[in-house]
Amino acid sequence: MEAVALKSDYEIERGKPMPSKLHAVAQRRLTVAISVKYPDLEPLPELTILLPSGKGGTPDIAIYPKMEIDWEKDEVKVKEAPLGVIEIFSPTQGSLEIMERKPQYFALGVKSMWIVNLPFKTIYVYHNEHAFNTFTYEDMLEDKNLGITLPLSEIFS
Repeated sequence: MEAVALKSDYEIERGKPMPSKLHAVAQRRLTVAISVKYPDLEPLPELTILLPSGKGGTPDIAIYPKMEIDWEKDEVKVKEAPLGVIEIFSPTQGSLEIMERKPQYFALGVKSMWIVNLPFKTIYVYHNEHAFNTFTYEDMLEDKNLGITLPLSEIFS
């Protein structure tokens, strides 16, 4: 008899694995670093975006221009494309899951997609579906599409 892996409510709802401690630390540090250095940007964690496929995609961080917030109106699946998205590999997640979302994000109009590989302290910055630059923990990350530069030593310290 084959063992069946049960998914948590979190994994079923978001369509991705449960994050870990390192995942949470990286997500917080990236969100704070972008917020502090770029006050004109709004990095939003765990926001579900309506993809061209009709499904919702929930990147770890969606980067929007600073926006006015109406606290009386909320959206469960946001239709407006973010400027960029950041996906952080979870320990139980394969690269295929994230790579399958990449064409969906770019079809939506995202300008950049970052893929964070925690054990290797590496971030891949995709400028389109196929072209990317690789930055490691000692590098200054440069995303020319979003106009963002970040010292990765601050993220991976």
